[in-house]
Amino acid sequence: MKTFSLLTLVFWLVAVLLGHLTDLRPNQIDLNAILQWPSMQHWLGTDDLGRDILARVLHGIEVSFMVTVIVTALTMVTGLTIGLLAGYHGGKVDQLLMQLTNIFLAFPGILLAIAFAAVLGAGLNNLILALCLTGWVTYARLSRGQAMALRQRLHVLVAESLGAGAWRIMLRHILPLLLSILMVEAAYSMASVMIAEASLSFLGLGIQAPEASWGAMLRDGVRFMLVAPHYVLAVGLCMMSLILAINLGGDALRDQLDVRQGEQA
Repeated sequence: MKTFSLLTLVFWLVAVLLGHLTDLRPNQIDLNAILQWPSMQHWLGTDDLGRDILARVLHGIEVSFMVTVIVTALTMVTGLTIGLLAGYHGGKVDQLLMQLTNIFLAFPGILLAIAFAAVLGAGLNNLILALCLTGWVTYARLSRGQAMALRQRLHVLVAESLGAGAWRIMLRHILPLLLSILMVEAAYSMASVMIAEASLSFLGLGIQAPEASWGAMLRDGVRFMLVAPHYVLAVGLCMMSLILAINLGGDALRDQLDVRQGEQA
């Protein structure tokens, strides 16, 4: 499984790179080639406007990668900051920040993202903002719990007795012990963000035409499942393989970093 995950991720990274080096023209319309089946000219066939599905899949994964990386990085930093402050300081700071976290937890993440995207409007920037507004909660609770446990470690107590400031202790003595757990959580979160981005685009709240998005391509392909099932199958199988590879990669990373052993130490 680890080998499958690595090979799949490398395959998609190489595919995106080749997409940059070649002139694929994902938005080129050809009304004489509407809903063509896979052929030597169009390896994955064409869509309802005669556009090459392979070119649009490669462009769509590039956009999806960009959104996933940006959202994962921003939510991890935000959640980590809130969790560290709550777990280290405790008291009223902890109560205030956790009450805010619990408010966001009271709503399903994807529904909250849909609500934010609907209010903010469709588009790439608003899509990223909507996903960031809902994705930090898991990191906050995870960081808070670990910070509360690490707060009582001997090396932290010694640093406090020597007069080290709160930020220095959090960044130098607590944060390094959280990195392995956060990296594993980020790996799983990337798959969730990718699904959320595709879901919002499927509903028309994400990437807008003519830009390619896997979610929007699935939405368009559903209308032609009886006459051109290759449209939905091509996009769906590509998306499934990538998300499966990311999840398996998260499992491999968890085993490599040995998170459970680190928590018991």
